[in-house]
Amino acid sequence: MFVVGIDPGLTRCGFGLVSADLAAAETFEARAAGVLETNPSDPVEIRLAALHRDLVELFADLSPDAVVVEKVFFQRNAKTAIPVAQASGIAIALAGIRGIPVVQYTSQEVKLAVTGFGNADKSQVQAMVAQRCRLLEVPKPPDAADALALAMCHLMNLRTAARMKVATP
Repeated sequence: MFVVGIDPGLTRCGFGLVSADLAAAETFEARAAGVLETNPSDPVEIRLAALHRDLVELFADLSPDAVVVEKVFFQRNAKTAIPVAQASGIAIALAGIRGIPVVQYTSQEVKLAVTGFGNADKSQVQAMVAQRCRLLEVPKPPDAADALALAMCHLMNLRTAARMKVATP
């Protein structure tokens, strides 16, 4: 199964494609990761259009079975929440248009799944992504590592659900 994680952002939108055999052990393969960037000095409509174009191309190239987008949740700064929500909306809508199932997780849910601790810091998440995907180094930039962690979180949840279904009489 191929799952693409999206760490939404208008300036830097992280993406990460992870594959896994749901019946196998807790192994993952990071197939692609990076960031889609827009110019902060451009008008918002130009930046959203550029992100839209890049995500259309990304979904066409990667052909994921599912898209996982970090759930937008901000307590402190609504000003940064708006562009993140805009980027998130584009990713969700484009997946919907292509008929790709979309799942959203909070950062705490991802941290818990990947590290076992819901309040883990970014370096702990990045280290676990590298370890579980058997990468030689921590994925960079951090947005790409976060996107890989999102995809891994969903694959872990799917594995758990499959095991629960098998174990149920």
